[in-house]
Amino acid sequence: MATTFAELKNSRKEHLSKLSEKLNEANSGGAKTVDERFWTPTVDKAGNGYAVIRFLPEPKGEDVPFVRVWDHGFQGPGGWYIENSLTTLGQTDPVSEYNSELWNSSTDDKGPERSQARKQKRRLKFFSNILVVDDPDHPENNGKVFLYQYGKKIFDKLNDAMNPTNSRETPVNPFDMWTGANFVIKIKNVEGYRNYDTSYFQKSEAISESDEELNAVFDAELPLKQFIDPANFKTYAELQAKLTKVLGKRPTQAETPELDRSEAAPRAIKALKTAADEEIVEQTLVESNDDDGESDAFFQKLKALRDK
Repeated sequence: MATTFAELKNSRKEHLSKLSEKLNEANSGGAKTVDERFWTPTVDKAGNGYAVIRFLPEPKGEDVPFVRVWDHGFQGPGGWYIENSLTTLGQTDPVSEYNSELWNSSTDDKGPERSQARKQKRRLKFFSNILVVDDPDHPENNGKVFLYQYGKKIFDKLNDAMNPTNSRETPVNPFDMWTGANFVIKIKNVEGYRNYDTSYFQKSEAISESDEELNAVFDAELPLKQFIDPANFKTYAELQAKLTKVLGKRPTQAETPELDRSEAAPRAIKALKTAADEEIVEQTLVESNDDDGESDAFFQKLKALRDK
């Protein structure tokens, strides 16, 4: 900000640059914000990437080194629906219920109803704390603690490390700072999607031999429970209203905020039990029940390894 005519004259180029930046922000709908708590791997123009990270134990005051969140992301006639699913909290969710209705309204696996249900299916994501060991494209991140969002592919790698199929392999707690292991992320572009199949854990070793350094890493961890705090989820009525708008439907009595949902869960469960096609399990409430069991088993194994 110029306070004299001389400063105004000398800073014209700087003002032009800042003005152009503000105009670009205005044209794009505002400045894009980046959550600097999160780390994401960088990929090249071909969609390939490489990095080494270390998964960290549960942060202070928490019991588990990861949290799991379901969400939905799809576009309808009335815009985009990008919301966390209440099934994350073990509650009924309007999109899961609607997907059940769509699926069971037709027996044609390639029909529009089941195609729409697939389009609107839940997506699974996990959150953990990590230590960046080697970020070739951003070496300034090396040695720092971040939050990391990842999918089921990487979660399966964690599970495999704790439950090796080969009896000669020793189970490893990948979240342990002493006996865990660095994780090599290798990203490939497969049919337009990021593929992590060739990622792997290195040999088991401590992050550091210094308790002081390990304590500093532990102190830098960020809370995970924030991602499953009910206060951060919209209510059933709010999500139903959003879904109605996105689908371009006119609200009905059952879709108003005064909805009596006492029979909602039984109806959804009954609908699921009548589904003949196995794929419906991947679209609806049964999915979260199955995965709850898988994650519970994972957690029990984690506790067993940690208590050794």
